[in-house]
Amino acid sequence: MAEKFERHRQPWTSDEIQKLHRLAAKAMSLKAIAKAMTRSEESVQARAKLDGLKVNKLR
Repeated sequence: MAEKFERHRQPWTSDEIQKLHRLAAKAMSLKAIAKAMTRSEESVQARAKLDGLKVNKLR
């Protein structure tokens, strides 16, 4: 069963973007970042790509 995310289709806040940058800098996995931010992996991956961040797919 697919996991439901409360933030589905919600715009990214500046605080969330900063948090994404911090977590990506720590080399956390995509799955861990998504869970920490209560966002889908696809959403995190898309935002990271927009910001030019590298996110580890596996860890």
